[in-house]
Amino acid sequence: MSDSSDDMKSYTIDDLKTLMARLRDPDTGCPWDTKQTFRTIVPHTLEEAHEVADTIERQDYGHLKEELGDLLFQVIFYSQMGHEQQLFDFDAVVHTLVQKLLRRHPHVFPEGTLESRVDPDNRPSDEWIAASWERIKAEERAEKGEVSSGQSASRLDDIPASLPALTRADKLQRRAARYGFDWPDIGPVFDKLEEEIGELKDAWQNAQQDPAAQDEVEDELGDLMFVCVNLARFLKVNPDQALRRSNRKFEARFQAIEAILQAQDRTMEDETLDALDEIWNSVKGVERSRSE
Repeated sequence: MSDSSDDMKSYTIDDLKTLMARLRDPDTGCPWDTKQTFRTIVPHTLEEAHEVADTIERQDYGHLKEELGDLLFQVIFYSQMGHEQQLFDFDAVVHTLVQKLLRRHPHVFPEGTLESRVDPDNRPSDEWIAASWERIKAEERAEKGEVSSGQSASRLDDIPASLPALTRADKLQRRAARYGFDWPDIGPVFDKLEEEIGELKDAWQNAQQDPAAQDEVEDELGDLMFVCVNLARFLKVNPDQALRRSNRKFEARFQAIEAILQAQDRTMEDETLDALDEIWNSVKGVERSRSE
């Protein structure tokens, strides 16, 4: 075991900022880190965010601290580059965040300061809080001037186009629903789902006769997926999380089939689809028996 005093030291955010500055030093820093830009780091940021989500969904809380640290490192990285370009630094990021959260939570910080406190006997209703949140965000959008001159602001303006499609569809629908553009209950959503399935079938049949109609298939498939996201919203299910769960389930079952065939000196390529389907169903049966 090392006798280094660093083994007993509890590092702070200031230490992390110092480390990042050293990594980015053009003369003595890490060659890889010094070459990076805001744009080149984005894929790593997305990957780290997904790894945090995956760790939580697998309930691997022993590794969550590490994954959160990796995600925090992305913020430190951007902040250091911002400092180098005299755009902003980490302290400015923290200040802006705290300022925004104070402004958006008047039901917790009525005077807009960390020192102010709300009277616990006069807490506002959930409806008031939701309306206040939307009003404040609308004011923020207007202040940012996110729309072109002469163009009316939209209630959808601040939903990033770069979001994953499922996530963005969910956000678009939730935002529209807040302003009354929504089905009254889940019944019509199921009806719409059946309607879109029929339209997709029609589009597919048309494409068999006319390859130019393939774009119609894509359109109809997109409409079907959009309705599925709406259905998830009414079912109070996160669509992206639900799909990731299905991905993990498929992966586990497929790997179970591989293991069964390997144990019997058989290969998947040599099996009929019926044989593979039979093994698949047996794997599902084992899953059900374990859950009971």
